[in-house]
Amino acid sequence: MSTYKEKLSILSEMIAFAKIDKKVGEPEYNFLLGVSAHLGVDRQTFDSLFDKEVAHYVPKTEADRIIHFHRLVLLMNVDQRQQDVEVSRLHNIGLGMGLPPSAIEQVLGLMHQYPDKIVPPDVLINIFKAHYN
Repeated sequence: MSTYKEKLSILSEMIAFAKIDKKVGEPEYNFLLGVSAHLGVDRQTFDSLFDKEVAHYVPKTEADRIIHFHRLVLLMNVDQRQQDVEVSRLHNIGLGMGLPPSAIEQVLGLMHQYPDKIVPPDVLINIFKAHYN
């Protein structure tokens, strides 16, 4: 798994993504808090990330990048609202991590076929596997 600094970077990027629409609602905050707990980051440190910048690290492994992309997809849809700016930013984050553009586009298009736009992890992994073969 990632180092502590990389975990803070992941959370910081997710918080910045959640702030795209200028406010972080309760569903988004709770989702982020859950990710924070899963990553082993205490609440005080997590809350401090809303006000400070941390160094940005791209997840090292392809699997970690796909997991991070999936978390961002879930975060985007947790409040049941999706804005074009969020989709565009998510697409750019995926590209910045070196994920295949066609896989990113497929995930973003496919998510509308699932309840609450939650792409199952196995479906997401198979999309990326297909694009790497």
